[in-house]
Amino acid sequence: MATIGPNPHFNAETAAKQLRDAMKGLGTNEDEIVKVLVSHDLRQRQEINAKYKQLYGRELDEDLKSELGGQFENAIIALLTPIFLFLARELRNAMKGAGTDESVLIEILATRSNADVKAIKAAYQTEFNRSLEDDIQSDTAGNFRHLLVSLCNAAREENPQVDKGRAKKDAQDILDAGEKHWGTDESIFNLVLCTRSFPQLRATFEAYREISGLGILDTIKRETSGALQEGFLAIVNFVWDSNYYFAESLYNSMKGAGTNDNALIRLIVTRSEVDLKYVASTFHKVYGKYLQDFIREDCGGDYRKLLIALLGNN
Repeated sequence: MATIGPNPHFNAETAAKQLRDAMKGLGTNEDEIVKVLVSHDLRQRQEINAKYKQLYGRELDEDLKSELGGQFENAIIALLTPIFLFLARELRNAMKGAGTDESVLIEILATRSNADVKAIKAAYQTEFNRSLEDDIQSDTAGNFRHLLVSLCNAAREENPQVDKGRAKKDAQDILDAGEKHWGTDESIFNLVLCTRSFPQLRATFEAYREISGLGILDTIKRETSGALQEGFLAIVNFVWDSNYYFAESLYNSMKGAGTNDNALIRLIVTRSEVDLKYVASTFHKVYGKYLQDFIREDCGGDYRKLLIALLGNN
């Protein structure tokens, strides 16, 4: 269940004027900016963005950047950015410069539908005049590259019906390629995990336990390592329980010293109109602490207010 929904009393002109009033003159009314943006869904924010330009001849995002700063600014701009463009920018940032943030590539590509991945690829090409697949090819290597290229091709089956015979065969193939194989044939894992539908994968994981007495997660941990292991585990965890997967991702963004603000913003913003209420509930069940309390301890100021507001505007 989403935490952010459409405003039933939506008026783009009124909202645009409220935002302009919050920024003009001395000082900035950050509370009003949060109130306006969190009380509308992304589609309505896009209309407010367009109306703001019509009324004032100014770019809303540029005005906000000139008035705000830090992670609060980053989170506000994320709220105003079309979702697939936002994710395309996240992917580009994960690959440009020295080093590659493999975790970002995994989180985005392993958890999206075929249609979403195709939309992200199109946004990436339009925004950067570059091919997402080509950038992945040049920034990654080996079996991890194979995994990401497969996911980038968005060829996952989408038939909701489960073929139990096929699930048993795939489970046996994985067993033969891993636990019963001298070394590991990662290509079999890749084939199954990247092309089978999510319902079919759940049946395959159940069949794997029946024929091997092992959990698929344990086998992946024994048979693979590094970014490839992280990618395979992400797919399995998302398939088993997407709410748990995102709850764990949120926990990892805040645990220990320091906060991975990019991940925290990305997860809260992108799940707020999808399933954030369920994710937050799962977070509490798994970690024994409310998500908003974690955020209160890890973040401060207007940034904290915004993230907590995104946990529920109803």
